[in-house]
Amino acid sequence: MVTRIRQAWSRFAENRPATAQFVVFFLLSNGMTVLQLALMPVLKWLFGMTSLVDTTFQLWSVGSNTDGSPYYVFDYAAGPLPHGGGGLAYFLAVQVTLLIAQVINFFLQRNVTFKSNSSIGKAAFWYVVAYIAITLGAAAAQGLYKAPVYDLFIETWGLGGTGETLADFTTMIINAAISFWVFFPIFKVIFKQVPVEETAATDPAAAPAAAEAQP
Repeated sequence: MVTRIRQAWSRFAENRPATAQFVVFFLLSNGMTVLQLALMPVLKWLFGMTSLVDTTFQLWSVGSNTDGSPYYVFDYAAGPLPHGGGGLAYFLAVQVTLLIAQVINFFLQRNVTFKSNSSIGKAAFWYVVAYIAITLGAAAAQGLYKAPVYDLFIETWGLGGTGETLADFTTMIINAAISFWVFFPIFKVIFKQVPVEETAATDPAAAPAAAEAQP
């Protein structure tokens, strides 16, 4: 059974390489989402036991909310959710979760999905640039939905602690969805396969791996 599945996949990947690549990217990205869903509540709980939850972290005011208050790209007011913004504790829980997932994702996507043999240093640089840009965009978007989501689950539906966990999952899924659709075209650019000779000339350290990657 396993052999037949492998053979069928090999035929599919050979006939439709772009589609197969996207399927692998999709599966790995969903695996990273599951990791984030498992990790986020744990880190949020750990940071929530510190005084950081009462430390306001509001950065980069860009315009105003409908009530006239400043709109921040990073908006984590002091105090536990939903009445507060989770403070610096929530910010760190989100960012540490994303950082761990993206570091793992970088190597998996490079080596498994795209089988890249180009310079890992250059790829890592552009990956970090993309990660920062996406983080800023996702943070700005989170200001629109974070408070309503937590208020809905905890207050409106009266789910208490369970509602908070569900809200954690919802916000993390939204973050993951944003990353998913933005990262794929970026990966297509930064994770390339280049001839062994070119790899050896530009990145000697990667030459052995590049040679192994050649059929």
